[in-house]
Amino acid sequence: MISRITGRLVRCSEDWVELAVGPICYQLHVPESTRVRIQQQLGQEVTLYTLQYLEGNPAQGRLVPRMLGFLSEAEREFFDLFCSVDGVGARKALRAMDRPVKDIATAIAEKDAKWLTTLPGIGAATADRIVAKLHRKMARFALLVAPGEEGPLPEEQRDLAAEGMEALVALGHSENEARRLVQAALSGKRKPKSLDDLLHLVYQQQRP
Repeated sequence: MISRITGRLVRCSEDWVELAVGPICYQLHVPESTRVRIQQQLGQEVTLYTLQYLEGNPAQGRLVPRMLGFLSEAEREFFDLFCSVDGVGARKALRAMDRPVKDIATAIAEKDAKWLTTLPGIGAATADRIVAKLHRKMARFALLVAPGEEGPLPEEQRDLAAEGMEALVALGHSENEARRLVQAALSGKRKPKSLDDLLHLVYQQQRP
């Protein structure tokens, strides 16, 4: 299975892009949030993390292979989780992801079903199902981009952030407060190496 493609961006449409890798040109369907971020890089080399699925009706034997592209492994993982909700297939998930993953994940974590209905193709009932199934799995995605940074957090920091939020919630903090405290700790000059380091920084910041 192809998990990542690096190639020259030769074409960019509303919902798919083409990457040239040597003599081969790959067409990848991408969410709007990805297209917006790479459309200015025509002619340049880009890397997309990929998923494959079959689209069509298996009973009629009309199955078409599709390849999907995302800018990071974390965004690809988020898409996989999003598709696990009843009534949210690959096509609907791609269409819905027209905002940054961080924003969507934050809304899910905060159980803001009303905000989710502003995403294309997501109605009230689907938004409720998304919140019910995923709200406890969104910590690392809600912290995907650190304050003041343009790129995604390193994988080890996203995992540490999720562990920190879980620990703070277990200690009695609300999810919103835990997220705020972890974001503040990770945005400082000192970078924690372990959960103990992170919690020490969090509570150091809370001292009067």
